[in-house]
Amino acid sequence: MKKLFIKASFLLIAISTVVGCKKELDEKFNNPEKVLDPSLNGLFTGMLNNDRVAAKYWNVRTFLTQMPGVYAQTSYIANGNTIYQQSDGYSQQYWDDFYSTGGNGSGVLAQYRTMEVKYKSLSAAEQANQRAIMQAAKVVLIEQAAKMVDLWGDIPYSAAGSLNLSSTISNPKYDEQKALYTSFIADLEALATYFNTNTTTSAFSKSDILLKGSMNMWARYANSLRLRLLMRISRTDEATARTAVLAMLANQATSPLIDGDNTAEYNPATSDVLLQTLTNSTSDLRDAFFEGSWYATDYALNTLMLPANDPRIPVIYDKFGRTVKINNRDVFVQNANYRAMPITFTTAQQESSFADYSVLDSATFLFNQKLPGILITSSEVNFLKAEAFERWGNTASAKTAYDKALRQSVTFYHYLNNLNQGGGYRNVTAPSASVVDAWVNSSTATYTGSSAAKLTLIYNQKWLHYGVLQSTEAWSEYRRTGFPLLTFPTAGKLSGFDTPPTRLIYPAKEKTLNSENYQAVVSKDTRKTKIFWMP
Repeated sequence: MKKLFIKASFLLIAISTVVGCKKELDEKFNNPEKVLDPSLNGLFTGMLNNDRVAAKYWNVRTFLTQMPGVYAQTSYIANGNTIYQQSDGYSQQYWDDFYSTGGNGSGVLAQYRTMEVKYKSLSAAEQANQRAIMQAAKVVLIEQAAKMVDLWGDIPYSAAGSLNLSSTISNPKYDEQKALYTSFIADLEALATYFNTNTTTSAFSKSDILLKGSMNMWARYANSLRLRLLMRISRTDEATARTAVLAMLANQATSPLIDGDNTAEYNPATSDVLLQTLTNSTSDLRDAFFEGSWYATDYALNTLMLPANDPRIPVIYDKFGRTVKINNRDVFVQNANYRAMPITFTTAQQESSFADYSVLDSATFLFNQKLPGILITSSEVNFLKAEAFERWGNTASAKTAYDKALRQSVTFYHYLNNLNQGGGYRNVTAPSASVVDAWVNSSTATYTGSSAAKLTLIYNQKWLHYGVLQSTEAWSEYRRTGFPLLTFPTAGKLSGFDTPPTRLIYPAKEKTLNSENYQAVVSKDTRKTKIFWMP
């Protein structure tokens, strides 16, 4: 497994962990190797070039497939006795990569605090020219901060990064999670309005490696994040969510969304929010593949996809097989059918029969040099619309949104597959219209039955669409909705860790270095404490 080399003293790590300021310390003490007057353009680009968003080894292998992917069963589970036990080292690194620069996460909060200070130093005219960058940076910050809340609950936020803001080192208080979500939702509404009513600048367009300075796309992105967060709270604050969501959906002119213009054959490259980072991810995920984390998951393939004859199967999975001797030659023999290893298999059963079961498709995922980081897609947004319509009284519109979401998911996964143009891997031909129509209109995925049955379809298919690369969102939605109805083996598991958690425990360094403020949340710091939006 790859190693993370940390070029800092323990003291420096300690300070940056608590207040998100490793970069700030370097600048405060005039490190000659650092830029002392960074530009907003460069800081914003650096903020976007985030390996915690991209499909990179360190995030996918050590975080997504180790924790949220296991807890949501979007990644393969090797049934060891500690499988549900959180990796403190890897969660610590995820935590650090939000609060401090120099790691895999671009130090989103630390970068933003630096941008705030720089922006305040500009003249009024310069601020006007750079305002779009600051607004977009806030959207990025909120998206990542909301994930931190979804993983841990209360987090340091408003007071984090104090050194950069006030030249004073102080340990940050924890902000209450519900209050944070409330502020995120309000801020996203204001941000969407800004992008919907202003024009871009050349400075913004040059530094925006995510959406190329498109004000319309940033408005859609902010609105779509707001829709995601509103639906996330809709089980515990339905009145607020219902009023705001229905108002958004009733007026798409003023509240445009990332929805592919509601067409099935849309272009994900221009319609979805996907991060094409400044370096590729090929060798990263190839290494992860050979470490054995990429087998098909039981509920996804065996329970949902195969009975429905799901047209995404050939582009998401490979049948796999084994090498056998034929006429004294090693010949690879592919399995006859797609199938996933049963979740109930013991470790011994898994290890003895792995070759008999399907794996993630190598062209789409494992050897794909162009695999993007996925922030939000049209399919997810249409699933969110479908849930809102079904729960709040418009089942016809719900079916329309759901059907579009299914079709867009097919388009999306074939788009990912076709990004891979090298290595001798065969791209999967898109299914015919008749095959997709049969799946949408007359399969176990078809939108029919009681309202409860339809909501189950929405939740299951949204979870499927997220897959391994959006395991954090899949875990959040699983905790919110209770779907899919997953089975988690408990036999032989470590005492106290025989089932998945409902949140992550705060990392050890955070508890030690920010101990005074940690006391305010210590009673909540259990693996079975619910995040506030869980029913």
